[in-house]
Amino acid sequence: MRFPASLIMATLFLTACGGSGGSGGASSSASNASSQSSSTSSQSSASSTDPERSGLDERPVNEQCLAGESPAGGGVALERVYPELSFNQPVALLQAPDDDSRWFVLEQAGRIVAFDNDPEVTDADEFADLRDRVDNSAGSGESGLLSMAFHPDYADNGDVFLYYQVSRDTEEPIQDDCCVNQLVRYRVNDEGTALDPDSAEVLLSFPAPYENHFGGHLGFDQAGYLYLSIGDGGSAGDPQDRAQNTANLWGSVIRIDVDGEAPYAIPEDNPFADQVGFLCDSEAQMEDKQATGGDCPELYAWGLRNPWRWSFDRATGDLWLADVGQGEWEEVNRIRRGGNYGWNIREGAHCYNADDCETGGLIDPVAEVPQPEFRSITGGVVYRGDAVPSLRGRYLFGDYITGRFYALTDETGEDGLREIERLDEQTGLNIASFAQDRAGEVYLADYSGGLYQVVPSGDEEGEPMPQWLSETGCVDPDDPREPAEGLIPYTVKAPFWSDGADKQRWLALPEGETIEIDSEQDWELPPGSVVVKNFYLADALIETRLFMHHTDERWAGYTYAWNEDGTDAERVDGGQVVERQGQDWIYPSGSQCLECHTRAAGRTLGLESAQLNGDFTYPSTGREGHQLDTLHTIGVLAQAPARPELADPHDETADLEDRARAYLHTNCAQCHRPDGPTNLDMDLRHTTVLADMNLCNVTAQNSDEEALRLDPGDADASVLVGRMALRDHADQMPPIGSNRVDEDGEALLRDWINGLSAEDCD
Repeated sequence: MRFPASLIMATLFLTACGGSGGSGGASSSASNASSQSSSTSSQSSASSTDPERSGLDERPVNEQCLAGESPAGGGVALERVYPELSFNQPVALLQAPDDDSRWFVLEQAGRIVAFDNDPEVTDADEFADLRDRVDNSAGSGESGLLSMAFHPDYADNGDVFLYYQVSRDTEEPIQDDCCVNQLVRYRVNDEGTALDPDSAEVLLSFPAPYENHFGGHLGFDQAGYLYLSIGDGGSAGDPQDRAQNTANLWGSVIRIDVDGEAPYAIPEDNPFADQVGFLCDSEAQMEDKQATGGDCPELYAWGLRNPWRWSFDRATGDLWLADVGQGEWEEVNRIRRGGNYGWNIREGAHCYNADDCETGGLIDPVAEVPQPEFRSITGGVVYRGDAVPSLRGRYLFGDYITGRFYALTDETGEDGLREIERLDEQTGLNIASFAQDRAGEVYLADYSGGLYQVVPSGDEEGEPMPQWLSETGCVDPDDPREPAEGLIPYTVKAPFWSDGADKQRWLALPEGETIEIDSEQDWELPPGSVVVKNFYLADALIETRLFMHHTDERWAGYTYAWNEDGTDAERVDGGQVVERQGQDWIYPSGSQCLECHTRAAGRTLGLESAQLNGDFTYPSTGREGHQLDTLHTIGVLAQAPARPELADPHDETADLEDRARAYLHTNCAQCHRPDGPTNLDMDLRHTTVLADMNLCNVTAQNSDEEALRLDPGDADASVLVGRMALRDHADQMPPIGSNRVDEDGEALLRDWINGLSAEDCD
């Protein structure tokens, strides 16, 4: 298998999305003598503070900005809808674009029915009967009519796309020698009441090596490109390694332009778009690719086993996909362009049939569920409705065999994967597919014939987070642009890259509580604490984030989007992307905050001695004081902190290496450090000796060109820098929370790397 030069590591940088500012976790290892001498001497000096350098006279009283118990979620139930209707093995449910008057149901044998969106409807109309050409005779029970997608301009052009299997001998369509996979375009008849069977235009047609693992799900993105998920082609363990072979379409998500030159065009930013000369739209073309060592230009992502169902989050555009496991793990993935999701090297986040495996270049799942708890995972949608507010912004998924119904939480475990909540352990359903209506409410199809909607159970709901920032207690309710009286302002020496935003930061502690400082000079905030951050673009306040340590020991992030008048900010549930000040601004979900604010880095990231080892002018007194002296003097810190040095990456008078290392520490080290949530063994903390970072002259895995993570003296050949220039790509760094490249940060790292010699890495 061949990979592009840019596709050789799964993760390198990660920037935090919550309310602090640095990365945390100074190492106790010896510092590089040439670049870390000042840090070493300060770290080894006795901890002490000088009250004369305090910028505040006393600790402010905080009685309002407090993190109580985690907001409890309301109960959830599945309610049978359209009870007068029953279907024969329904595998999909959907509505046409901008038309919520009817639902369409796919029956696996090859029939499509439509019915009015009326709770008391009693009859369904036949929209298509393709049972004479669809073959669902495979012994696995996985073949047949599997998916359907309406063209975004369906109301004008009447185009409908179907994915199904036909027999190998198309002259006798129903046989035991299934299956050929086909992606077919149909058009609706002149009356708009049914598909015209004579309009069929086959876009893809390729035979399966076995009778299972066909995938597959169809859907369009906001740009109008069509996506299709395809399984690994079957048998156990992917014996021919098809999912890791980019010269075929098996085990992948493909993306094509169905409005381009026939049979379809390739989007210009597909990973292998430069190989558009040979489409992989047939078995012969794929064989040509494999013979010549080429890659299929249709590929968008690969390394998947049997991606049965996926969906786009309608608020953020993220592609969420559930992949059915082999024998131990079912997984949930967030798909990125050019991503390799590991099968059959790994199953979930675990080596497959091996004690050890090469994980470089592979992307971890977002979450996993062990078998037999799940046996055949069915994805899944991000809830964007109003009926169950506690679910808003959360990914819902289920299992076809066990009938369990789960949701992702905002918490990450020690393994870096998202934790899950069991919404219903005993639905008694064979959950075949999920759907959303135009209002964002969620439905599912039971393979036994019924349709169900996700509704509140009627259980009492806990106290939710306030909808408006002015109601949180963390700002002045009369002027929410100003902090509440009990908050303490602070700044950091090396700020995160946040797509060009400027920031203000505050800290709020419960009365009588103090911050403990661990041996690595990370700060441990007591339960009840809140960290607040304001974000400005072009002097306009656009967002406020609250990062809370709840009294039940859970950490959680909450984001509030400011209105255009700047009078208040409204809570954003589950994240969204909105154009602000001429750019696409990402309001992160709570789970994205916790992906960045890692457990390994102590959660708050910026609150560490190195980041606050500097002066700050306190607005309440107008006096400049040293932050460490101030916070210890007024009783915020439980003990006197050490004084580790950390450079300002933007200070051109500082040492170049110190600046570059500070940048990596802030933007990358919360994940790339010991016990961090990546499958790479780098340690990018600023106090780690350069030779011990596992960075210099280390080959980036899965690259034919043997590119290096850091090639001393050659930034162009260093993957460390190359990741920073990517966006909307599986290998972009940071992988979430950023739509804009930090050009100054990239230039800083380039200058540092170009100035390094081989001896510097020894």
